[in-house]
Amino acid sequence: MLAAKAVNGRNIVWRLVRKSNRFGNNDPPASAQKSGMEDDRDLSPDPAGANLSYSSYLRLDQLLACQSPLSPSHEEPLFIAIHQTSELWLKLCLHELEAARSSLMIDEVHLANRMISRVSKIFELLNNSWDVLTTLTVVDYVKIRPYLGNSSGLQSIQYRLIESIMGNKNIDERHTNKLNQNEKHSLFESMSKSTIYDESLKLLSRRGLSIPKIVLDRDPFYNHEPSEDVELAWKAVYKSSDKYRDCYLIAETLSELEYRVHLWRIGHLKTIERIIGNKMGTGGTSGVSYLANVTKHVFFPEIASVRGLL
Repeated sequence: MLAAKAVNGRNIVWRLVRKSNRFGNNDPPASAQKSGMEDDRDLSPDPAGANLSYSSYLRLDQLLACQSPLSPSHEEPLFIAIHQTSELWLKLCLHELEAARSSLMIDEVHLANRMISRVSKIFELLNNSWDVLTTLTVVDYVKIRPYLGNSSGLQSIQYRLIESIMGNKNIDERHTNKLNQNEKHSLFESMSKSTIYDESLKLLSRRGLSIPKIVLDRDPFYNHEPSEDVELAWKAVYKSSDKYRDCYLIAETLSELEYRVHLWRIGHLKTIERIIGNKMGTGGTSGVSYLANVTKHVFFPEIASVRGLL
């Protein structure tokens, strides 16, 4: 069995939210929930498309104005483009994972599989983006780094939300100390909800497989702890894959997702190792050694460990 330490993130996140809470309740105001760019397009029905162009539909004027290098380096636009496009893909990942979770709740497993498979493909694409970033040499990067201040990918709220919905509720103040109030509320809300894996285990339970009540009723602010009973349930799924077809398919889809995310993490580690070596990360972490530790996390432990029982 894979060992896991349950970490309660509730107090950490809630303390950070309350520390700077100016709203007077647990929810941000409606204005705080709006995007940073107001949509001023004419969205009235226009079947002929007379008032819509490629540029206006994609809001290219605003999108292409978002790249603002701080250094005189020729290489900084590459650095910005990689990270901004990654954030766009992460936004889509969140959209798909949240919809997949909702689909699992109502037994629409085929839809959930499709959405999770799409996320796996996105992470495959994101992993390939490291090949582009590695064209940035260490000499190139040291010209940019002083302009980055304490900003770091560690502070990506969208990646933190993806980790949460996939089941990693481990956080510390390095993950949150640069988040704004709205981002802290988003993180708190995400951590209060079930994960993709939680809903998959509830699916197994509805199919008549034995999942302990303590697992099904787990406080969502805690990480899922590996369970021999859950492992045996997955074993039954794999041994009778025709009988439990939808459960088997979701297991394989989640396994693929774990694999793709893990490759992306490894790619991140090796890219950083190649560009900055063993320097401290800009976000205050130990850099490469921190990323190496991150790669050890397993999102769906019993789906991984059950293979040794088959």
